[in-house]
Formats: sequence, C-alpha cells, structure tokens
Amino acid sequence: MATIAEFVIPATEFPLGRIAEELPDVTVELERIIPTRDAIVPYLWVRGCDGPLESDTLARLTAQTDLKDVEVVDRVEGAYLLRAEWRSRYEGVLRAITDTDVVLLSGVGNAEQWTFELRGTDHESIAAFQQCCRELDIHATLVSLQRLSELQTGQDHDLTPAQQEALVLAYEQGYYESPRQVTLAELAETLGITGQSLGSRLRRGTHRLIENTLIE
Repeated sequence: MATIAEFVIPATEFPLGRIAEELPDVTVELERIIPTRDAIVPYLWVRGCDGPLESDTLARLTAQTDLKDVEVVDRVEGAYLLRAEWRSRYEGVLRAITDTDVVLLSGVGNAEQWTFELRGTDHESIAAFQQCCRELDIHATLVSLQRLSELQTGQDHDLTPAQQEALVLAYEQGYYESPRQVTLAELAETLGITGQSLGSRLRRGTHRLIENTLIE
C-alpha cells in the first residue's frame, strides 16, 4: 500500500543546509530531483533573502560541500531559483532517495533542520530508505507515516497532518482575514517552529488544496 512519510534531519547533515548557515533567515525548498548517470541535480528555491544572492556565497557552498556547481536560474519576487549539480561521489539523503523505491514530494530546510516528505510503494520501501540513511550516518527522524489511501479518502484533501494543522490554525486565528488578525511569526510561535518553516508549510498545503479541489 502506497505510504506517505515525513522525515526530519539536522541541517548540518545536508549540504544544502550550508545555505542557511550563510543566510540564516532564508528557507530553502527543493523543486525536484532529477537522477542522471553521474549526479543528482536538484532545483531549489531560496526564499527570504533581504538582498541579492551574492556569487561569492554560492562559491563558498561549492568549496565547502559536495556541490560541484550552483547557479542562479531565475529570480521571482525576492525568491531565487537555483540549479545545483552534485559531485559524483556524493553520498547523502538525496542519494538515499534515488537509490531506494521512494519519491520525493517535498523538501524544505532552514538553519535548524530539513523536512523531507516521501512517498513509498509500501512500508518496506520507507524502511529501506531509513536503513540507507543509517548506513550513510544520516540521522533521519520519522515524524509521520500514513497510507496514501487514508489521505485521499479522508477530508484532508491529501494534506499531511502538519499541513492541515497549519492551515486550520491560520484560518481560525484570522491569518487570511483582511486585515490579518495574526502574524506569521505569532502562528509559528504557537506551533513551535520558525516563521520560514510555517510559511513553506502553508504554501505546500495551499498547493495541495488547489491541486485536489480545483484542478481536474
């Protein structure tokens, strides 16, 4: 039975976590993962930059990590779309994803941690991913696990529990009112997460709601 799992790993154990070290107020979201013969090439969004994303910042990332190259592809309303090419010797969580029978649904990180949402064909595929992480000395903590059928037949429109909690809280507290009755920072404090993490959670949840209710 297809299963949705959510894992959290420390930012220090994922090379892209270095972006948050360089820019502590940003949130990084993986756009997609494309496996190739020699490398894993993810596209990622960097959100929350106060100013331009300097080339020397990207140069330091490639010098300190398993990233072979990072380049800015586009900029949209203060968010940067980057293309990151990995060295062929890279062994990490992205390698664990491509080497096991799981699909990355989302990956979001900040200065503290990265959250990965994965879909597996069954519980065994999720367990295989966990085992691969252990072998690579990656501390992947499972925070939620649900069958896909339970999500699709329920009333949460394929939302993860964390996304549903965030959306409901934001609605109940007046975040979507005009003017807003509560700030993103206040909501994030209630949930015990950063404002960047909550903003990403709301965006992903809204995306799923639209996809599963308005798009045929």
